[in-house]
Amino acid sequence: MAHVPAAAPSSAAISPAPVTTDLDSLPRIEYAFPGPLRDRLVAAILDGSKTSTTGLVVDYEHDGDPLPEVGARGVVVDSGDRPVAVVEVTDVRVVPLAQVDLAHAVDEGEGYTSVAEWRAGHERFEEMRSALEDPEFTVDDDTPAVLERFRLVTALRPADG
Repeated sequence: MAHVPAAAPSSAAISPAPVTTDLDSLPRIEYAFPGPLRDRLVAAILDGSKTSTTGLVVDYEHDGDPLPEVGARGVVVDSGDRPVAVVEVTDVRVVPLAQVDLAHAVDEGEGYTSVAEWRAGHERFEEMRSALEDPEFTVDDDTPAVLERFRLVTALRPADG
């Protein structure tokens, strides 16, 4: 789950200069669990159609991870654990799940055309229940969501590659 400011541009900007940062010094970013969904999300990042993501505060807390910060960069990895892109956080919002807007849902790059469709797609909890070690895990309108917007800084492989 991710953040999206209402006035933010929806296209990913790729900087013309190569990333000079040592990739090993950047944190790894894993979108979804390894498999077909992650592969689709990576392709969407590389083609510029995915510029937002959503997480749950409870997931960050469970893992002991801080919330994302604007300006932070990370290396996106694919299902094979290969680096595919460097992205930079451009906005972070924590809102109740009921406040996720259409722009955010669309910019996740998964083809959602309504917030209801986005929500249905994000309420499949089998993997999250396992990750949180809580077989009863569920969300409601008040569940705090981390809405993150990012930009593609550098593609480390082509979108079709």
